[in-house]
Amino acid sequence: MFGNKKTYLSLMAGLLLSLFALYFTFKNIPFVELVDYLRRVNYWWVIPSMALALMSFLIRVMRWQLLLDPVRRTGFVNAYHPLMIGFMANCLLPARVGELARPAIFSKREGVPFTKVLATVGVERALDVLVLILSFVTVFASVEISSSLHLTFAGYHLDKATLQMSGMTTLKLLLGLTLAIALVSLSKTRMVMKRVVLNLPNLLFFVSKSFREMMRQRFCTRLVGIIDNLAAGFELLKSPKKLGLCLVLSVLVWAVAGASYYVMAFGCPGIELSFFQMYAVMVILCFFISLPSAPGFWGLWEAGGVFGLLIFGIPAGEAAGFTLANHVFQMVPVILLGLVSLAIIGMTVVRSALEVKAEGEGLQESARTKPVHTNETNEVCREYIKDA
Repeated sequence: MFGNKKTYLSLMAGLLLSLFALYFTFKNIPFVELVDYLRRVNYWWVIPSMALALMSFLIRVMRWQLLLDPVRRTGFVNAYHPLMIGFMANCLLPARVGELARPAIFSKREGVPFTKVLATVGVERALDVLVLILSFVTVFASVEISSSLHLTFAGYHLDKATLQMSGMTTLKLLLGLTLAIALVSLSKTRMVMKRVVLNLPNLLFFVSKSFREMMRQRFCTRLVGIIDNLAAGFELLKSPKKLGLCLVLSVLVWAVAGASYYVMAFGCPGIELSFFQMYAVMVILCFFISLPSAPGFWGLWEAGGVFGLLIFGIPAGEAAGFTLANHVFQMVPVILLGLVSLAIIGMTVVRSALEVKAEGEGLQESARTKPVHTNETNEVCREYIKDA
């Protein structure tokens, strides 16, 4: 399906890494007991759990539609297929290539600049991180986590300190992303950034003037265009009403995802937690899988889930069985739906990701033959030439 030898190699490497991760997670849990537990699971509860998981993705599509509105008003289906393919790619391929595949596919299908669409994904991730950070603070304020509780997985020591470190790292990422969005979105700071970019070739004072002008035309003006495209992608931030609606949808995404975990627990022996407790387990799991992991987060997902359940007194065997079953039924529907979307639109993930790289570097044929700049970009270029 992928039509690329490197893709198959990447997929095989991801699968091997996932198997390796699973081995380290479950090597201390008796296999016979784990299999026996999985046999005792009431899988009828998988149906409503998967339905809720799918609902969370549908809410994600609605949120992305809002974020895309300043870039290109689009229908639900046109946003749904790229989003599901992106999440499917994250489940199967390393390096979370789906984060690039999604905007690449939408960009190619709708004929809009990739960087504009990528900016909307950046805002989406910022909203997700914001909700998770707030949830993380609530969990830490409400749940006592023993300092003696820890799990060792593939070089990681999952304990209270690691969780706090992951939370702080995520908070720093959110602050950095927010600052970057603010710098690009504000017209005054954006003008300063573009002037700096256009003046970069002047640092090469030891080369000829013609070479500096060539660098400015080939690279700097294109980079200025990318900055403008990113700013256009962040346009939604200027509408408090729509931004507030996106934040509400973000809360719903994670609340429904937590409900999916909670409902799955109804069919799992020994997992008797309140909704808040299960939501806390999901939040803890999410922060642990922010660490570098195998495609689909195999292994680290299980380790993080077991750690979260141990906090609430769930025995390791039951915790491992529930987490493994839940992971499978969270991932498999995403992979299947992503493959269906891929078949419907007839586009390979890898080809799109490669085109992303080319477009991001300003190397697409259209960019070579006819560079496109916004009025603001042209104004900065004209002012630069006038000043020179």
